[in-house]
Amino acid sequence: MTTESVPAPHTARPLAGAGPMTTALHPPRGPARPRTRALSPARPATGGRGPVAALLAADALAPALTAALLPAPGRLPLAVLALLVLLQPALHACRGLYRPSLSPSALAEAPTVAGLALLQWLVLTEALTAHDSRYAIGWRELVLAVLTQTAFCCAARGLVHLGRRRAAARRPQSVLVVGRGALAQQVTRALTARPEYGMRPVGQIAAAPDDGGGPLPLLTTRQAVARAVGGHAVRHALFTEPPGPDTETAALLRLFARHGCRLWLVEGGAAAGNTWSRAVGHDHLWGLSVRPLRAALHRPVARAVKRVIDTVVAAAALILAAPVMAVCALAVRIADGPGGVIFRQERVGLGGKPFTLLKFRTLSPADEHESATLWNVAFDRRMSTTGSLLRRTSLDELPQLWNVLRGDMSLVGPRPERPYFVAKFSHVHPGYQARHRMPAGITGLAQIHGLRGDTSIEERARFDNHYIETWSPWRDVCILARTAASLLRLGGS
Repeated sequence: MTTESVPAPHTARPLAGAGPMTTALHPPRGPARPRTRALSPARPATGGRGPVAALLAADALAPALTAALLPAPGRLPLAVLALLVLLQPALHACRGLYRPSLSPSALAEAPTVAGLALLQWLVLTEALTAHDSRYAIGWRELVLAVLTQTAFCCAARGLVHLGRRRAAARRPQSVLVVGRGALAQQVTRALTARPEYGMRPVGQIAAAPDDGGGPLPLLTTRQAVARAVGGHAVRHALFTEPPGPDTETAALLRLFARHGCRLWLVEGGAAAGNTWSRAVGHDHLWGLSVRPLRAALHRPVARAVKRVIDTVVAAAALILAAPVMAVCALAVRIADGPGGVIFRQERVGLGGKPFTLLKFRTLSPADEHESATLWNVAFDRRMSTTGSLLRRTSLDELPQLWNVLRGDMSLVGPRPERPYFVAKFSHVHPGYQARHRMPAGITGLAQIHGLRGDTSIEERARFDNHYIETWSPWRDVCILARTAASLLRLGGS
């Protein structure tokens, strides 16, 4: 599961993506109408934690009120009531009911809320009846409970949405429109005329001005965009077409990510009556279909779920693997002589921050320079038979469970690399640096597809970025299961 144990893949390609943006963002050629309107200052963004917290409270309160209205024979035990209060927000989070939205509607959410309420009460009724018939709930009470909980929940969520719209109108956040043409002008007009969206356009990012110009300052260089984002507390960017895979757009997305900007894609096809274009979801910007552009793991709830899974599984694995780790440590000491049995090496993790990775010592490097820059150690004659066996079985990776428990790594994610190779690969492969959006992992999607050892760095980065964009807890479970199967075939490094 490591990449440092084999010859470094050939990386002698022309340098890409190192210079300034020259395609998507550059000064327009020829004379352009001067833009004399200055960017007006905006109030600091207040974030979206308030509405989410209010929605969580509303969703937790609805089942509690519903249970309190049940007839006396069907009153729920306190433990079951507590479980119901916690279960509703969890199910709503899985169904995406806390995701950001420009036009949230309690009526649009009602079918999902009702379906989840029906699921909760059906499971609860069957479980309680099997445990104690005194808590049996008839079909009439079941239907009444589902309808009551749905009504309470939708009413509370509607009030939260109304409060959010009013607060957004009072404290609008700055937004940049990315793109040009008629759709960009429609977006600008809608945001300017409709304050309830809580967005105030302060600039347009485009390579050239629209025909006839536009009301917003034109930002044509990366430096101009950076000044606007940093100096005006920009918190949103609305794209009028999907971001491309080119290095210029990737640099723009990284800039937005560093400043915590939320990204949106406005899709004008359905609004224009194109029958081949179907909007995803109900969200819209004054009739223009819109959806968030973000990785799955960028949601706070998703990050928390992944961290909980990592902590629980790593702690359990450390306890279960303690005897095996003790044997490995003893074998290293006997075979390789005095010295620490744990090898420590600097690696690059989440956000490009370095951390100290732990492994069982299989080879002692001659000096720090060799440790940082030597790629090929798989066929090093200095490695003992014990060290070779530990690497082949991936048992040398077991101490990394402690890295996971400390929060340096995750169980599943892009494999971390040394700073020397990160700098080298980032210059040659445009998508390599983007891997650091995710905590580094002991195993990953690239590894279970055989991309370890003397394989393409470009393909590894491609798989890692695909994993980041499509992450889910179930995907982590699948990757861990396939990793375990590969270990049984002695498929380590």
